[in-house]
Formats: sequence, structure tokens, C-alpha cells
Amino acid sequence: MSERAGRVVVAGLGPGGADLLLPAARAVIVATASERRFVRTRRHPAVDDLVAGGVEFVACDDLYDAADRIDDVYLAIADRLLSAAEDGDVCFAVPGSPAVGEKSVALLRERLGKRLVLVPGLSFLDLAWLRVGVDPTAGTGARAVDGKVLPTALPAGPLLVSHCHSRLVLSDVKLALLERLPGEAPVTVLARLGLPDEVVTDVPLEDLDRVIEPDHLTSVFVELPPGGPGDAWERLVALIERLRAPGGCPWDAEQTHHTLARHLIEEAYEVVEAIEALPASAPAPGPEPVAAGAYEHLEEELGDLACQVIFHSTFAREAGAFTVTDVLSGIHDKLVRRHPHVFGDVAVSGAADVVANWEVIKREEKGRASLMDGVSRHLPSLLYAHKLYRKAASAGLTFGTAEDAVSRAVEEMEGLAALARPTAETHAAEAERCLGEALAAVVYLARLAGVDGESALRGWAGRFKERFQRLEVLAAERGEKVESIPPQDVATLWEQLS
Repeated sequence: MSERAGRVVVAGLGPGGADLLLPAARAVIVATASERRFVRTRRHPAVDDLVAGGVEFVACDDLYDAADRIDDVYLAIADRLLSAAEDGDVCFAVPGSPAVGEKSVALLRERLGKRLVLVPGLSFLDLAWLRVGVDPTAGTGARAVDGKVLPTALPAGPLLVSHCHSRLVLSDVKLALLERLPGEAPVTVLARLGLPDEVVTDVPLEDLDRVIEPDHLTSVFVELPPGGPGDAWERLVALIERLRAPGGCPWDAEQTHHTLARHLIEEAYEVVEAIEALPASAPAPGPEPVAAGAYEHLEEELGDLACQVIFHSTFAREAGAFTVTDVLSGIHDKLVRRHPHVFGDVAVSGAADVVANWEVIKREEKGRASLMDGVSRHLPSLLYAHKLYRKAASAGLTFGTAEDAVSRAVEEMEGLAALARPTAETHAAEAERCLGEALAAVVYLARLAGVDGESALRGWAGRFKERFQRLEVLAAERGEKVESIPPQDVATLWEQLS
């Protein structure tokens, strides 16, 4: 770094013309020599006014034209300013306030530290809240988001969507808002705030990208009702805490981790049962239609399971261990860590590489001596075997082809059949071994076919139960109970139901 290296003084231009430029920012801009006076873009009303008054700038618009990505523009701007500051102080003028929505300022802060100086400017947010009559600190507060990078879950309450510079962005904003609002709901469009041609108008949400001709000074304001996942989650957490509190529900107040463990298992199985009622291709469309009420049933069961998660998180909060926020943040961060091919620079060629990477990362995180250490023996046996095969596969260990698995299964089943003949000697241990080997071969075959053996057997059991219940209906129609019908007649009725 040069001994003469200076500061980068960032001055806010305000949201409109030079009449909205704060005196401190104007003084810094005017006092800087023209060759050391930079501006992010000349496309700003205050810049036009200042240039008309003889204040010239070195604009960075050429960097916008040369870059392929907007992030590259901000990096190039930071490089240009750092290079110029090697020989002394420079002034950098930005639209609005340097503290609001300025990626270039964030990059400069990382690289300059105390050599970065910010001079306040009036933000477009100040004018926007003024025009729509909203105090952003009242109640739960108002929020502002960037229309180019909308968050997945939009917060409830007053919401200002900035940078709606094109109809394409307006279309994205409309689609996001339609998740929470009807098409006829009014939204407020704020255009060119602080300028003589300022316009603030209400339009139906469904017409947002059709009747508005936006530019880089266009924003959208809307009051969003509660209904996002965050709001719903917070309401449920608050409800369960209320049930546990003094004056709440006596039953809920008595529960512990251990008393609810059985309910957690039951709810998980009921979720699986609801999933099994969906077509195998779900959520993708397939030849088999979705049964009426199937998704409604799944929605209800998932809610019951989520309730169990919040109960146990509430118990842990009461014990001073962790909160439900810790649970959600923890799984979020874990998913980011275990997807380096999405959030990092790891390359994968397919799903198999993803699974292998997942196991390696998981083993390192847990500090486990063996890949098998994390497989619980309390799992149902078919699922237990499936997970053991999956762990082995992550280390590159396989057990032949599908044909090999079929051969092993047939061989062991033949051995089991021989032991099960009436004339055979009883060898329970050998029969158990044969059955275990046969089932393991079937689980391996299911894994090769991309099927979970536990789910497949549960699906068969469900179909078997439903068919038997229809058999009972047929028997009842004959005025009999199924257990009183001769076995050969039961078999005949059973075949009628195939």
C-alpha cells in the first residue's frame, strides 16, 4: 500500500434532485477535485443538477456496460476506487444513502476498514414511508426488500419492494404477492419520488406488470396479511407455550420428553401412511390420479408431526438447553454445509456423488470413527438394512448386480423352504439365518431399483389390510362373519377381490 494511500469518502446523493441533497454530502462532493470525484451512475437526478451547475464526475457506467454480471460491476467499481485512493482521498457519490442497499459500499468496507468514510444521504426509503404514511418503527415494524432478489417468505405487515426497474421484475413481484393476496387487491406504485414528475398510484395487483411502465426509480408498497411460513410457525410456537403456561392445559403442562416419545413415533408413522395414499409419481403428475382428500390428509398429519417438534423444543427451552429457533437455524446451516455443490465450489456428476459427499461431511462433523456409527439399531429392520447398504455404498462397497441379488435371495429361500418342510429337522438358528440373508438380498435389490423396502412392505400391508376389509364386507353381504365361512369359500372370495 502506498504511503500516500487515502480514504474513500462515500456521499449519498439522496433520492431525487439536488434539492434533496444533504448539506454535508454537497460540501464533500463540491470540495473534491473533479478527477477524484466518482459517481456510481450518471443516471440520477441529483447528478444532472450538479453537472448543470458545473460539478463534473468520473462515472462508472462503463463498468455496467462491460460486465456480464451485476456482481462483477460492484467488484470493478471497488477496484477502480481503491486504485484511485492509492494517491490520496477520493469522493464516491451513490444514489440515496450509502447505508441502504449499496453493494459497492459493502465491498469497500471489507477492503478498506477505517479508510472508508460514509457521509449521510436521504434514502428513498424516507420518502417512500412518508408518501404511504407508514412509520417503519411502529408495531412489528415495516420491511423493505429488493425486487430483483425477493426472499422466499415475504414478511407480514407493511412491505416496500424496491428496484422494480422492469416489467420482468414487476411480474416476479406480482407472482410472489399473489401467493398471499387476491388479484384484485390494491398495491401502491411509487415512481420517481422527490422529482417534479413523481407519481404515487394504486393499481390492482393482477395489473401490476401490465399497466405500469417502470424505471430505475420505481418501487411497490403493499400491506401483507399474516400467512407466511414464519408467521404460522410463530403462532404455533406461541400457542404451545400458552398451553404449557400456568392457567393453560393441565394435560399439556404434565408432558415431558419421554411421555410424548410414543406420540412422536405414532405421528411419524401416520405421516408415512398419508404419503402412501399418494401416487408413486407425486408430486410430479403421473398416470394414477391423486385420490380425493389425499393431500388434505397429508397436510393434517404433517401438522401433527410439526406439533411434536415444537413440543420437544419447548421442553428444551424450559430446561435452558435450546429453542425452536436454534432447531430451525441448526438444520438450515447443516443443509448449507452438506450441499457444497450448491453453496460452494464442489462439483458433482449426479445424485450418487451428492450422497457420498453427504456421508463424508457428516462423518467429519460428528467426529465418528466409523461410517456405521450413526445408524441406529432401533430403526425398523428393513430400514436399518437399507441404511447399512447406503453407508457401505458411500465407501464404494457394492454387492453385485440385481441378478446377483435375485440369485442370493432364491438360494436362501430354497434353504429356508427345505428347513420348513414337515419332515425336516428343526434348525431354528439356520432358518433364521437363511431368512435374514434372503431379506437382506431383497433389500439390496430394492436399493438398486431405487425403492425403500420398509415403505414398500408397509404399502403392501396397507393394500392387504384394505383387501381383507373388503372381504369382510362381502361376507357381511352374505349374512356371515368371515371367520365362520369355510376356508375354501374364504379363498374364493379373496380371489374375487384381486
